[in-house]
Amino acid sequence: MGRRTTRSATDARAGQAGPAGPLAQDIHWAGERRTAIGVALLLFTALLALDSCAGRLELTRGALWTGLAVLLFVVLLPPRVSTRPGVLSTRRLVVERSVRTDSLVSVQWSDGVSQRMILRDTDGSRVEIDPAVLVRNPAMWQRVDADTRTSVQRGTLRCGVTALRRLAARIDRETARTVFKVSGLQ
Repeated sequence: MGRRTTRSATDARAGQAGPAGPLAQDIHWAGERRTAIGVALLLFTALLALDSCAGRLELTRGALWTGLAVLLFVVLLPPRVSTRPGVLSTRRLVVERSVRTDSLVSVQWSDGVSQRMILRDTDGSRVEIDPAVLVRNPAMWQRVDADTRTSVQRGTLRCGVTALRRLAARIDRETARTVFKVSGLQ
């Protein structure tokens, strides 16, 4: 009898994904989701309370405030970032994007109001993430770092090695700061 193997849906979407391995996710995402829900509910409650106190609460205004609260939730909800060997994925409410981290072509750093890292792979896939997600999730950073080193060794990563070094230095600083704080040396 032959051995039967199946690929998960994430592996199928990521193209020829690497071997299945442990999934590392953003450990702070659930808290950020709760914050987005709380802020949207707070706005909704405040708007309904103001309209009700003013005696102007109607069905259309209630629908408008509901839509506004939902829109705020959608804007505030961060993408859910996860990694597994060779793949980095981001998932929003409707769209999921994946990039092969072991065959990256470029890593670009977008500075501005909110910093972003834009990763592109040889298949043409593109993922945009907040570098703070990798800073606060060591397991994810270790996976991405190992895979980007593979990209450098293969020669596919042509642009962005400097951006990765900057991120690695930032993560090293944060890790050292955390170690000093935990040990009481700071």
